[in-house]
Amino acid sequence: MSGIKEVSFDPKEHQHLRYNPLRDTWVLVSAHRMKRPWAGQVEKPPEEHIVRHDPRNPLCPGNTRANGEVNADYESTYLFENDFPALQPDAPDPGLDQHPLFQSKAARGICKVMCFHPWSDITLPLMKKQEIVKVIDKWAELVEELGTKYPWVQIFENKGAMMGCSNPHPHCQVWASSFLPNEPALSDRCQRAYYQKHGEPMLLQYAKQEAEKKERVVVESSDWLAVVPYWATWPYQTLLLPRRHVLRLMCEAQDLADIMRRLLTKYDNLFEISFPYSMGWHGAPTGPHSKNDNSHWQLHAHYYPPLLRSATVKKFMVGYEMLAQEQRDLTPEQAAEKLRNLPEEHYKTRENLGKGEEREKEDRGK
Repeated sequence: MSGIKEVSFDPKEHQHLRYNPLRDTWVLVSAHRMKRPWAGQVEKPPEEHIVRHDPRNPLCPGNTRANGEVNADYESTYLFENDFPALQPDAPDPGLDQHPLFQSKAARGICKVMCFHPWSDITLPLMKKQEIVKVIDKWAELVEELGTKYPWVQIFENKGAMMGCSNPHPHCQVWASSFLPNEPALSDRCQRAYYQKHGEPMLLQYAKQEAEKKERVVVESSDWLAVVPYWATWPYQTLLLPRRHVLRLMCEAQDLADIMRRLLTKYDNLFEISFPYSMGWHGAPTGPHSKNDNSHWQLHAHYYPPLLRSATVKKFMVGYEMLAQEQRDLTPEQAAEKLRNLPEEHYKTRENLGKGEEREKEDRGK
């Protein structure tokens, strides 16, 4: 006998690797690191007092933007072309490559900005369900419209200054490109390989497995499932999945609007702030790819929030993550349990209700 005591594996105490089948990569999980003291960067809490309409805000209804264009006096969603686009439809071709180490290709496309709501002081979880439905329907229309020409239509939202958002007004961006970007191209390859081997879309099978296990489910409905994925990198990362086989966003938004609001309310309730994140939709490629067999694809949305310990301490992707591989400091199961156990009534709604009750008591006392 060696005298070495055998220790049974505990994912909350022992580091281990988890495989991400969507990217064919591995994530290092080191949950015991949450015990270490923190004396690093502390962020400012998000601004909670945002005016409903700022005459200087270029996204508000009726205001003038940087290029001199005037916004419509909109009352619902509002779409316009980005004044500072990363992609333009008429960019010239860079020409032939001179050396295999110095390759370049043409990149063309169009960038749009979409405002969710006319008010700056409201976010998706605070919007009415039918207002969120209008957002989703517009997303689906854009995928169909831009997808007739472009191979990829990326809908994404950066929420909060911590995620690089330069304007607090509720909005997202839509970039349509003449090329298939790196992440969807990798996802396409991995999903295709899984489908060829197992005969079923990867994420459809994954949703079934997670719905049975329950341990990483945050919210669910008859048509949708939101989970902290088994391979999550960001602390409270979630994956939003349909329960049936769906290739791309469609105008069937009622149940999706409901589960989005429930998920985002839990995010806000975690630290009782307007929770920062970057999110985006991935569906089957469009344009010329629409003619191909895309049976391996399953529509899904990624949510990547940076916060880890509190409203002011975020997860940094530096050092080991940049030079070796992705690493996280709590297990996906721990993160899912925290989110799952949070109330689905928004903390601001509870606060406003409390203030209303206090005023009512004061009125009765007069």
